[in-house]
Amino acid sequence: MEVALTPLEFARRARRIYPDREAVVDGELRLTYAQFLGRCDRWSGALSRLGVGVGDRVVVIAPNTHGMLEQFYAVPQIGAIVVPLNYRLTGADFKYMIEHCAPAVVCVHADYIQTVEGLRGELTGVRHFVALTGSGPGWLDYESTLAAGAADFSRPVIDEDDVLSINYTSGTTSRPKGVMITHRNAWMNTVGTLVHNPMGAGERYLWTLPMFHANGWTYVWTVTAAGGTHVCLAKVDAAAVYSLVNRERVTMLSAAPTVLIAIANGPQAGRRDLRRGVRVATGGAPPAAATIQRIEGELGWVITQFYGLTETAPMILVCESRPRDAALSGDELATHKARQGVELITSGQIRVLDEGDREVPADGSTLGEIVVRGNVVMKGYYNDPQATATALRGGWFHTGDAAVVHPDGYVEIRDRFKDVIISGGENISSIELEGVLLAHPSVLEAAVVGMAHAKWGETPVAHVVLRAESAATEEQLRQHCRERLAGFKVPTQVRFVTELPKTATGKIQKYVLRKQLSAIHRQ
Repeated sequence: MEVALTPLEFARRARRIYPDREAVVDGELRLTYAQFLGRCDRWSGALSRLGVGVGDRVVVIAPNTHGMLEQFYAVPQIGAIVVPLNYRLTGADFKYMIEHCAPAVVCVHADYIQTVEGLRGELTGVRHFVALTGSGPGWLDYESTLAAGAADFSRPVIDEDDVLSINYTSGTTSRPKGVMITHRNAWMNTVGTLVHNPMGAGERYLWTLPMFHANGWTYVWTVTAAGGTHVCLAKVDAAAVYSLVNRERVTMLSAAPTVLIAIANGPQAGRRDLRRGVRVATGGAPPAAATIQRIEGELGWVITQFYGLTETAPMILVCESRPRDAALSGDELATHKARQGVELITSGQIRVLDEGDREVPADGSTLGEIVVRGNVVMKGYYNDPQATATALRGGWFHTGDAAVVHPDGYVEIRDRFKDVIISGGENISSIELEGVLLAHPSVLEAAVVGMAHAKWGETPVAHVVLRAESAATEEQLRQHCRERLAGFKVPTQVRFVTELPKTATGKIQKYVLRKQLSAIHRQ
């Protein structure tokens, strides 16, 4: 009687129970669940006729569109593996990842066809190139191929340990690694998300988070499992977000903290009558308490923070609310919500270990590394047994994130271990310092990294983006920090910049800032 745990079951159920409910909105296109999943079936049939079978890889390079969403159903239901790539990468990045995973088919949105076209002569292992939108010589047209095909294909037996997707890491310090997420991983994460951030039938989810990022934090399947509506947004722009939230009666969205900052600083006119009560899942980087206060206080939205990694499918911690939170002041509540939280019921066991593999005391100050084991941890890195063995040593996945455990059991990340600044033997959390800077009324964004120092080894240097029409001097910001932090944590320099380097999902690329400082230090 056992049935494999796979998110494909969510599609089966939605088709049966909600055939006439609106499933997808993409510009002027509106699809019911019967229409949406019917299109997925026809594309599955087309892929089968193109020779794609069990275990084959299908790469997709596209923003948040209905064509992108359809790959997360059409590809795995024929036993193949979907490989969503970060569309903001370079042609060289695309070439490396496509050659690494050796796909049978590459599906590309019009915006990226020219880049991929320039690589086609070198990608000799790819059998077919598909234009999801747009066109090119020798490219198959997605819509006409889908429309001409029948929804007849063989449904293989899916084992829940089969690989569902390969998701490449950002590769900021080395070559990107292909994270193998199984059907079981994705099912578990979807159910855990629904338990801790419930969705109901009829909810409307705005796609502000890229679908390629850890499979949209599994919301590519979570929304369908709930019988909700996927409201697609190809490019995040604050004005567009405001418009869609109001016009499409959006109830939920997900976004990294830097994206939330951009949304909170959109046109004043659009914010004035903005729909309130929208529930926001944030993660990808620890949000500052000041960011949470702005979103909840100014927009009237409600934030829940999740923590995880691509390797954990991705959610493993949630800052869930508790009855005691009702007694907290606004500042206290925002500070509490900035913590990463406690285990999801489906994420498995989370521990924070010191260098001797002992659990750190729950004192809110002793640093350790977050490790996890459970049903959401990846199968491994594709074609990389050495990296797999290193990451999964001792039967635990080692995250590389430095954290403390508070007396109430809530985990709080203080940094990536490589981002901890050691100055005169003292550990400085760049995240803590950034949070203090973001509390200054003139600061829009902040990033802190360590710079080599002859006496102290390292000292913190802050990179700050000021709000429009705001002003602050270096000494004013240093004094602001001095009043709130120990003296050794105060930045020795504040560098004012117009923007911070970021990944496609809004994570600040601190390695770029470190390289810039290193070049200055050598001069």
